Amino acid sequence: MSRINRPPMSIARLVRKMKNPASKDKVAVIVGTITNDARVLDVPALKVCALRLTEGARARILKNGGEVMTFDQLALRSPRGQNTVLLQGPRKGREAVRHFGRAPGVPHSHSKPYVRSKGRKFERARGRRSSRGYKA
Repeated sequence: MSRINRPPMSIARLVRKMKNPASKDKVAVIVGTITNDARVLDVPALKVCALRLTEGARARILKNGGEVMTFDQLALRSPRGQNTVLLQGPRKGREAVRHFGRAPGVPHSHSKPYVRSKGRKFERARGRRSSRGYKA
């Protein structure tokens, strides 16, 4: 599976999603990497199944009485996927997504231009100021 379809997920997002009463006592399934997040102070006991976990994330989950398993172990435990919650990291979180959409410089476009620098000489003259020919 491509990296775009396996976005990383932080422990903060995982804790937030699993606080939902419907997700209580279920196994969180993430097709991707679970990363540590120092901003979260208390991590509850979570049952997690993921492709990868960073060392810090694995240590914090296990330290607080949680459980980490692979997809093979999950298939043996619940072959039909009962009591699991399928979660995904922010797929639009990549820097490349900022360049998508209407062309930069077009009115009402919020796309980030592929430009070498943000200095005075770069995409600041014609079309940007009326004193330099025209203003779009």
